[in-house]
Amino acid sequence: MPPVRMRERGRAKKGTMKRLLKQLFKLYPFHLIISLICLIFNVFGNLSSSVFVSLSTNALTEAGFQHKNPFSDVYEISSTFGFTIYSNVSYLLIILGSIYLVGILASWTWNRTMAIVTQRFMNEFRKSMFSHMEDLPIKYFDTHQHGAIMSLYTNDIDTIRQFISQALPSLIQTGLVSIFVFIIMLMTSVWMTLVVVVGFFIMLGVVKGLGGKSSKYFIKQQAALANVEGNIEESIKGLKVIKVFTHEERSGEEFDKLNEELREYATTANIHANVMMPVMGNIGNFLYILCGIMGALIYVLGWKNLSFTGYVPLKGDPARFAGVIALFLMMSRMFANNVNQFSQQMIFIVMGMAGASRCLDLIDEKPETDEGYVYLCNIKYHEDGTFEESEEHTRDYAWKYRHKDGQLEYRELKGDIVLDKVDFSYDGKRLVLEDVSIYAHPGQKIAFVGATGAGKTTITNLINRFYDIADGKIRYDGININKIKKADLRKSLGMVLQDTNLFTGTVMENIRYGRLDATDEECMEAAKIANAHDFITRLPQGYNTVLSGDGSNLSQGQRQLLSIARAAVADAPVMILDEATSSIDTRTEKLVQIGTDQLMEGRTVFVIAHRLSTVQNSNAIMVLDHGHIIERGNHEDLIAQKGTYYNLYTGAFELE
Repeated sequence: MPPVRMRERGRAKKGTMKRLLKQLFKLYPFHLIISLICLIFNVFGNLSSSVFVSLSTNALTEAGFQHKNPFSDVYEISSTFGFTIYSNVSYLLIILGSIYLVGILASWTWNRTMAIVTQRFMNEFRKSMFSHMEDLPIKYFDTHQHGAIMSLYTNDIDTIRQFISQALPSLIQTGLVSIFVFIIMLMTSVWMTLVVVVGFFIMLGVVKGLGGKSSKYFIKQQAALANVEGNIEESIKGLKVIKVFTHEERSGEEFDKLNEELREYATTANIHANVMMPVMGNIGNFLYILCGIMGALIYVLGWKNLSFTGYVPLKGDPARFAGVIALFLMMSRMFANNVNQFSQQMIFIVMGMAGASRCLDLIDEKPETDEGYVYLCNIKYHEDGTFEESEEHTRDYAWKYRHKDGQLEYRELKGDIVLDKVDFSYDGKRLVLEDVSIYAHPGQKIAFVGATGAGKTTITNLINRFYDIADGKIRYDGININKIKKADLRKSLGMVLQDTNLFTGTVMENIRYGRLDATDEECMEAAKIANAHDFITRLPQGYNTVLSGDGSNLSQGQRQLLSIARAAVADAPVMILDEATSSIDTRTEKLVQIGTDQLMEGRTVFVIAHRLSTVQNSNAIMVLDHGHIIERGNHEDLIAQKGTYYNLYTGAFELE
C-alpha cells in the first residue's frame, strides 16, 4: 500500500490540552507549584510597583502643595483606597526597590524552573512516542510517509515546547494580572473601568476574528510542512533513481507544488498574526486616551463616590487626583498589554495543541496485539537424549509454555512450518493470498517464484506475523503462531531482506545486530559463512571501520553480504532469504550460495528469488500467480511438467 501524506486538521482534538497538562502535572508537580508561586510573586510585584509609583506621585505632588521635603518629611500621601498612608518618598523608593528585587528573583526562578520542566518533559514525551512507535504494526509505517512521521519528532514537538515554555506561563500570568488589575481599577473608579471593559470586548472581537483565521492557517502550515519534509526525505532516498531517469524536473515540480502550498498557508497565517499586533496595540493606545479623557471629566465635574471603597474627594484635591489617575492609566495600560500579549500567545497555544494532537495520535495508535503465551528458549542436550533449558546461547531451541494446571511443557523446535488454506488481504477488501497451503518440514529449503505482486514476500511477512491472516492457520512445530509471543517467534526466524539496512557504527556492530550477545569471534565466523570476511579485512580499519549513511561507503553487494552475515550470527533455526542475492554479481553469488548452503544445514529455509539458479537445489519450489500457488515440486518435477516454471527457466517467459 502506498504511504499517505499527513492530512491537515482544522483544529486540535478535543481534550488535548487537558491531557497534556494532566501528564505535565503528573510528572513535575513540585516544579510547577514552585513556578506558580514565583509567577504569583512576579505578578504581585509588578502590580505593587505600579501602586507605589502612584503613591510616589501623590507624595511629590503633596510635598509641592505643602512646601515640604518629599525625601525627609513624613506626611499624609494617600487615602484613596479607604485608608490613610503617612510616609515620604524615601521610604516608598526603598519599598519599591525591594519589590523589584523580589520580582527579579521570582522571575529568574520561574523562568529557570520552566526551562528545566520543558526540556525534561520533551525528553519524556519523545521517549514515550518512540517507545510506542516501536510497538506499532508494520502496517502503520507502510501507510504513512516516513518524513511526516519524522516531522512529529521535530516540528510538532517544537510547538509543544513553545506552548509549555512560553504560551502556558504567559496564559497564567495574563489571567492573574487581568484579575488583579481589574480589581484595582474597580477600586479606583467604576466609571473609568467601564471604559476599559468596553475596550476589552472590542479587543476580544479582534482576537477572535484575526486570531481565529491565523490559527486555522498555522495548523495548515504545520501539516504542509510535514508533507514537504516527507517529499524531501523521499527525494534524498531516491536521488540516484531520480538522476538515472532524469526526473529532476518532475521531482522539482512536485516539490515546488508542496512548497508553494506551504508558502501560501504560512503567508496567510503570518499576515493575520502580524496585523493583529499593531491593531491591538492601537486599540490599547486609544483606550489609554479614553481613560485619560474620562479621568479629566471626573476631575472637572467633581464626581463623587466613584469607587467601591467610599468617598474619593477629587475636585479641589489635585494631588490625590494625580496619583489616582496615574495609577488607573498604568492599570489600563497593563490590562491592554496583557490582552495584546494573550492574543500573540494564542497562536502558540493553537499550534501547540495541533502539534500535541498529532503526536498523541501516534501514541493513540493501536499497538501490535500479542496474546501469545509460548516462549522460545535455548536448550542443552544430555548424552541420554534428554534436554534442559540453558541460559547460555546454543544452536538448539525449544518452545516452552505453561498449561492451565501450572505444568511447564517444553517442545523441541524443529522448524516444521505449515500454512493451511491461508487467506490474506492488506485492506480487508481484495485478497492478496487465497487458499494458500505450504508444508515446510525441518531442514527443507522452500523456494517461492513468481512475478512481482504474486504474494511471495507477503507469505514471509505472515510467517513473521508482521500481518495477521484473514483465514486459515499457520502452525510452527504444531503450534498456532498466534499462541507464540511475537518477539520469540521473530527471534526464531533469521531474515535477509532485499533492501539492506545498515546502521551508523562499526562493521562489527552491524553484524552483531543479529545477536547482541555474540562474541567478536562469532561475528567473524558469520562473516566467513557469508563470504564477507575478505572484503572486510581490506577495509581501512577492518571490522572496526565505521559505517555511516546506511553504509554509503560500501557497494550494494558488500552491504548485502553484511546483511547475510547479520542473519548468520543470529543463528536462527529458520531462515528467510528475500532476494538475498539480488544485488550481488554472479561470482559473488556463487560464493554466497556456498555460504548459505552451510547456513541452511539443519535449518528450514524459505527463499524468494528471481534468479532461478539460486533455487534449483530447493526441496520444493512454489510458483505463485496473483496470490495462488499454480505449480509446486522440485526443479526436476517442474521442468518435467513444462508449465510456467519450465517457461521461466528456458526463457520463454520472464518475471516482471
